[in-house]
Amino acid sequence: MDILSVLGVIIALAAILGGNAMEGGHIASLLNGPALVIVFGGTIGAILLQTPLSVFMHAMRLAGSVFFPPKHQIKPAINKMVNWSNIARKEGLLGLENASERESDLFIRKGMQLLVDGSEPEVIRNILEVEIEVGEQHDLQAARVFESMGGYSPTIGIIGAVMGLIHVMQNLADPSKLGSGIATAFVATIYGVGLANLFLLPFGSKLKALAMAKSHYRELVVEGLVSIAEGENPRNIESKLQGFLN
Repeated sequence: MDILSVLGVIIALAAILGGNAMEGGHIASLLNGPALVIVFGGTIGAILLQTPLSVFMHAMRLAGSVFFPPKHQIKPAINKMVNWSNIARKEGLLGLENASERESDLFIRKGMQLLVDGSEPEVIRNILEVEIEVGEQHDLQAARVFESMGGYSPTIGIIGAVMGLIHVMQNLADPSKLGSGIATAFVATIYGVGLANLFLLPFGSKLKALAMAKSHYRELVVEGLVSIAEGENPRNIESKLQGFLN
C-alpha cells in the first residue's frame, strides 16, 4: 500500500472538514443530493463522451494502483539480470529456459524467450522497446482521463451553482424555498472544486508517475537482456545497470 496516497487523502479531508468545524459548520451542511448528482453525474457524462471505452476501462482498472502500486524494484531486478548473465556464460542461452518459464512478469518472460530463441540483440531491443512505448502511452491516456475529469468538475460545479441561483430567483416570493437553492449553489461549487483538486488531478499525476516508473523498470530489463545476448561480462552488466538506481 502507498502510505503517502492514503495520508494525502486523510489529511486533505481532515483539513476541509476540520476547517469547516472550526468555523462552526456541520458536516450535514456539506451534504446535498442535487449538488452531488449535478457534479458527479455531469463529470462522468462528460468524460464518457470524450473517452473511448477501452481507455476509460483501463483508467478505472488503474485507479486502485494509486493506493496499491505495482512493485518495480530496481535492485532485485539488477541482481536477477546479473545471475542470469552468469548462467548464460556457464551454460549458454538455453540454460535460461527454466528461469524463463518460472518468470511471473510477462514482459520479462517475453524478453527471455527471445533471448533463449537466439534472437539478435537489436531484434530483442526493438521488440521490447515497442512494447514499452505502447504500454506507456496506454497508461498515460488513462492518467489523462482523471486529469480531464479534474478539468470538467469545477466547471460543472459552477453550472450547479448557477442552477441553484436560478432556483432561488424563481422562488423569491417563497422564503421557505430559498435555503435549498442557495445551499445547492454553494455546495455544488465545493463539490466541483474539491473533487478536482483533492482527488482527480492528484490521481492523474500519480498515475503518470507510476507509468514512468514502470517504463524505467522495463528499460532496465531491456538493457540487461540485450547485454546478456551480447555476451557482456556480468560485472560490466551490473555496473551498467547500477545507473538505473539514480
